[in-house]
Amino acid sequence: MLEFENSKLGRPLLNFVQQLQDIKRAVFAFLLCLPTSLLALLLLLLLAYNGFYVFSFHLPFLANCPPDHAPFLPEIHSGESLLNWSTPSLKKNSSSVMYVVKEENAPLLFKTHWPDFRKHNFSSITLSTPKNASSKKQSKKIKKLKRKIRNLSSESQSTTQFSSRIRELFSSSKCNPRFFMTWISSLDSFSEKETFAVESLFKSHHNACLVIVSKTMDSKRGSKILKPFREMGFQVMAISPDFDYIFKNTHAEAWFNGLKKGNVNPGEISLGQNLSNLLRLALLYKFGGIYIDTDVLILKSFSNLRNVIGAQTMDLKTGNWSRLNNAVLVFDKNHPLLFKFIEEFALTFDGNKWGHNGPYLVSRVVSRLSGGEEFNLTILPASAFYPVDWSRIQSFFRAPLDELHSKWLVGKLRRVRSQGFAVHLWNRQSKMMEIEKGSIIDQILVDCCIFCNSSSSSSL
Repeated sequence: MLEFENSKLGRPLLNFVQQLQDIKRAVFAFLLCLPTSLLALLLLLLLAYNGFYVFSFHLPFLANCPPDHAPFLPEIHSGESLLNWSTPSLKKNSSSVMYVVKEENAPLLFKTHWPDFRKHNFSSITLSTPKNASSKKQSKKIKKLKRKIRNLSSESQSTTQFSSRIRELFSSSKCNPRFFMTWISSLDSFSEKETFAVESLFKSHHNACLVIVSKTMDSKRGSKILKPFREMGFQVMAISPDFDYIFKNTHAEAWFNGLKKGNVNPGEISLGQNLSNLLRLALLYKFGGIYIDTDVLILKSFSNLRNVIGAQTMDLKTGNWSRLNNAVLVFDKNHPLLFKFIEEFALTFDGNKWGHNGPYLVSRVVSRLSGGEEFNLTILPASAFYPVDWSRIQSFFRAPLDELHSKWLVGKLRRVRSQGFAVHLWNRQSKMMEIEKGSIIDQILVDCCIFCNSSSSSSL
């Protein structure tokens, strides 16, 4: 009796399974009847849909003009030969505008129309508050940012004092040319290397004026460091930065206001470093002159340089630059390219990518210049300011090991002196290196020494 009931209940299930098998056979029979070309078309459509779904992306903004693509080149270290790079303007086919530096995860960049700043509303830069940030956390971040900014700028100095002090220095008839440096670290970090940089500046420019924009240097201790230069008649001054005054009427003004309000993420990289990148651009735009990093040794006069930027690396096959650097900048007051650099900083700021707001920035902007824009810009080869790449800087600190090495050092030093205006020491890599007797740097220090009371074996 029980077996009869089980077989009675299982019969409908068996019939249902049989129907599914019949449907399956019918579907396969239908597909086999279709032409092969139709099956291939269906497969292609399926693959296209899948590819579009996986690789599609959303643009963060709209633009009226298409993206301006620049070819990328692998980084090649600076060459030995001096090329004829002096160009009065950037033409469409000029070798001065070549390749943008390649960055990982580089943002999609479109050609930008750069307005006359007198007609531009700088408040149009919108800076949004970070998402998912509670008011309490946001308040703490803002307070922390304000403390950092206060540590870098003067609290007691008024805007009038800042502008009047600089203009008083520059009003001197002997003040030619004007140099700027920035110093964002403590005075304990201001070592012999930085002192040598100042010495080299005045060795080649006896009538120059040097403004060191730094809160720590604008102090009694800082004054003692600079006192020997003043006693020898050199015009040097340390002054705390007035960011509001320096950034006024540029895109940096809106960016800096957003930073103070907590609407700009400063990122993981030192805020002081990024402010230094912006500060040098704004200082030259407002006053004009020459900016150099404090780890740059000057070899000869800059008096014949005007509106100049240097290549850091070059393509040896084409002779074109593959990366520019902002450690040495020579520009007239209100130069339009400085305006573009500042705008690029404000619109594409990223505090988490090293170099994005500095060397990579100037490379991006120059690579996008159109042929119809006249900037009276000269791009000098790597031998002018960066005769050795950061990865090989140790070779400039080493004493000759043997006769062959000694000949190489002599030849290299001869080329550096004849082709270069300065040597960037790449402090990030060389600060702990010892200057060995007879090395290239040792001999350069002898050339640019003013006080000549420092040991050449001192550590940088």
